[in-house]
Amino acid sequence: MRPFRFLTDPSGQPDGPALAAFARRAESLGYSALMMPDHLVRQYAPIPLLTAAAMATDSLRVGTFVFNNNLRHPAVLAQDLATLDRLSGGRLDLGIGAGWNEPEHRAIGIPFEPIGTRIAKLAEALAVLKGCFGEEKFSFAGEHYTITDYDAQPKPVQRPHPPIFIGGGGKRLLTLAGREAQIVGLAPRLTKDAQGAPALDTPSITLAAAEEKIGWVRAAAGERFDQIELNAYPSGGPMVLTHDARAEAARRADDLRERTGAELTVQQILESPHVYIGSVKELTQKILDLRERLGISSFLFDDMETFAPVVEALAGR
Repeated sequence: MRPFRFLTDPSGQPDGPALAAFARRAESLGYSALMMPDHLVRQYAPIPLLTAAAMATDSLRVGTFVFNNNLRHPAVLAQDLATLDRLSGGRLDLGIGAGWNEPEHRAIGIPFEPIGTRIAKLAEALAVLKGCFGEEKFSFAGEHYTITDYDAQPKPVQRPHPPIFIGGGGKRLLTLAGREAQIVGLAPRLTKDAQGAPALDTPSITLAAAEEKIGWVRAAAGERFDQIELNAYPSGGPMVLTHDARAEAARRADDLRERTGAELTVQQILESPHVYIGSVKELTQKILDLRERLGISSFLFDDMETFAPVVEALAGR
């Protein structure tokens, strides 16, 4: 089994000194990486923030959870990423996805294309990124990107390229991830609410749904499946440290029912790879069980300090 890696999110840090202190604290607690989201909301831009975090630490990896492919040309992104990988001494994890948040596309006039088009565009972007990271000039002629005799500079430290992280909840995206990624994130599927805004497809956070998703990844990856790291994160609601897990899970089930109309049992909530409710001992055992049953060994925690005892117990094991 793969050793555990724990990730956390530094996006709430207000300035450079606070970010540096946060990154050093994460490193000292045993977290493997800081992972920054990529949205056009009230947050810092990922590349400058991750560069600052890398400069403040010695071994902590940095990465994105995940870049929205639609916001940048992949050849331009490749230069930023290779620069960050070199400045960090080869500590970059490259998270990238097809983009899911329609309002931020609409706000800046970028078309929010159908999911099939966005996934096809992402597949081409991955080919361009890998070409840019390669040793020689390359050309690429696709439906969405055209590259002609281009030798991208600089080249990343990690060869042939930094680990690629692709997350998703649907079969098409997870099939692409199985073919192309070194790290695959299991995410819930999204639907739309009555107003047309993105909303959680609640049944997709269950353990059974995760097993189905991993099956899609396995089928696409073939013989390389054992080389893939699987990741999960608390997309079913914030993590809660409590000695009465069942009561909190019942409240979470009620909340999900009110928001989505979906019925989940307390047991389904507690065993979900996307919900983390319980004591330190219970959460430690849950994470061990998820690795044993599903092979998940990478976990993003949304509260670095509160869940540090879990990291201390399991990191690197």
